[in-house]
Amino acid sequence: MGELMRQYWIPAALSRELQPDGPPTRLMLLGEKLIAFRDSSGRVGIMDHRCPHRCASLFYGRNEENGLRCVYHGWKYDADGNCVDMANIPERQHFKDKVRTKAYLTAERNGVIWVYMGDRAHAPALPPFEACFRPAEQVQIRFVQRRCNWLQAVEGDLDTSHVGLLHFGAAKPSATLDKSHQDLVVNRAPEYKVTETPFGLTYGAHRPSATVPGGTYWRVAHFLFPFWIMPPVASLEENVMVRAFIPMDDEHCMFVGFESQRYRRPQDDRFRVSASAYRRDNVDANTTGWFGRYRMIESEENDYLINRDDQREKSFTGIEGIHTQDQCVTESMGAIVDRSFENLAPSDIAVARNRRMLLNAVQAFKNGARPPAADQPDLYAHVRGGYYTTTQAGDWLKLHADAVAKTLEAPAPAIA
Repeated sequence: MGELMRQYWIPAALSRELQPDGPPTRLMLLGEKLIAFRDSSGRVGIMDHRCPHRCASLFYGRNEENGLRCVYHGWKYDADGNCVDMANIPERQHFKDKVRTKAYLTAERNGVIWVYMGDRAHAPALPPFEACFRPAEQVQIRFVQRRCNWLQAVEGDLDTSHVGLLHFGAAKPSATLDKSHQDLVVNRAPEYKVTETPFGLTYGAHRPSATVPGGTYWRVAHFLFPFWIMPPVASLEENVMVRAFIPMDDEHCMFVGFESQRYRRPQDDRFRVSASAYRRDNVDANTTGWFGRYRMIESEENDYLINRDDQREKSFTGIEGIHTQDQCVTESMGAIVDRSFENLAPSDIAVARNRRMLLNAVQAFKNGARPPAADQPDLYAHVRGGYYTTTQAGDWLKLHADAVAKTLEAPAPAIA
């Protein structure tokens, strides 16, 4: 699966994490210990952290004069991994042209550094997710580390039935509850549709609408190869977003989210979505360790700051923050969940189908097939999840496609 993931571009870091001639940053991606740096001219290099000479870590290197110099013997490498100096060897004995460290192709877009860990010569274009093409000032970018396997984190976002309980379990239909959430709490047990697509998988949870007579309330989500997800966190008109759970190693992943602000007024980190839940990433200061970036303060060690009094009186979980609630339940399964303990239900149809699809894709890749959408990034364009209500009957995929098309045609409301 790791080799399959190398056929896609991966968001690796925020651009602001690297300064020209600034200190290198440790990255853990797909089980590899890597070093990222920005050279004097602004180019970004992402490479193996070991110097090819005697394997001392380049994290301690000197970032100077368009290259990273190992402090052990002074061998220096440019952003492409080429050895450009051998300071401890007479010039006549240099063999710089024969030494190269493993370095990966990089690109930058809208404040994010991307890396391609496959064959440089066959790198596709960057994925054209809708949220990634908004002006930088209209896109909220989030990096949050999660201490569990990437797939159980993906499955947490693919599962929409938990929203009415984990996040809105204490909410009741009332005049004060946002209309968009009324249907969610009136009926917390929807029915499901699911299908595979050229880019991955699409599924919809549906239930009769309590707010629109004769209407059906749909929550549509997408899984996009290899680790992207578009959950229905907002209405179709507002849900210009995509997020990924990128494997750092088998037991850690990085949540990377892109959310456009085009359709709503700017939010702060504590934008409240109900009386007991709000969007917040309570992230600790970064350290320089391999797992030192974007760690949440709420963790297993402090029980995610659960408040049992709040849980009894006003909150279903006693844990504040939608993302924190998700973090809690997926990490509590263990770093790699033992699925022999599971008893999957009809509400898990998308999870089960997604697992089967991934296994089939890996087997096909081992047999020589190219992974889905790896060479056709345009398949990601104009894909959008979200919730909506319709009174029309017909094929659910066509209804969703028509609803998305209407949002793409409609002018965006001005942001106050």
